Amino acid sequence: MQIADVQDEIDHELVTKAQIDSKIKEMAAQVSEDYRGRDLLLVAVLKGAVNTLVAFSQALSIPVQMDFMSLSSYGAGTTSSGTVTVRQDLSTDVRGRHILIVEDIVDSGRTLAWLVDELKRRGAASVEVFALLEKPSRREVDVDVKYRGYEIPDEFVVGFGLDYAERFRNLDSIAVLKPAVYQGEQA
Repeated sequence: MQIADVQDEIDHELVTKAQIDSKIKEMAAQVSEDYRGRDLLLVAVLKGAVNTLVAFSQALSIPVQMDFMSLSSYGAGTTSSGTVTVRQDLSTDVRGRHILIVEDIVDSGRTLAWLVDELKRRGAASVEVFALLEKPSRREVDVDVKYRGYEIPDEFVVGFGLDYAERFRNLDSIAVLKPAVYQGEQA
């Protein structure tokens, strides 16, 4: 697929690469201060949060460990099913650890609330959240996001790890997908 083909399916850019970089640096500076001298484990949910985790971890000034979980609540569609399935679990014991969940986007909050509760149940010393994007209008479950990126409108976004049917994750910004793409029509 050519780049022009991808751009033909994008309605408009919502958050630029420069804005993403700026927010990640700002939040990483705060987290570095808050967790200085503590044993911090970053947890990212595959695949969407990988881009955010990489950029965020590189902006931190403190040593951290990283681990991943693969959770699913969407399948191939555009709305959450509400049921969380663990596809791949952490390889790290979180007991007694300070955990920072690094998220790409908080939508309904269901998956994130489940993950926070699960990590606490496993004995984590603390569990906090950094989310690059939030859609407050879609929130169904209250979840505390300590480190906040950008609030965005209720539009279907892709890029910087976010996908539609496993496509568009490689974009370096956050963009709104043309509705025709996810409604089964040709763009």
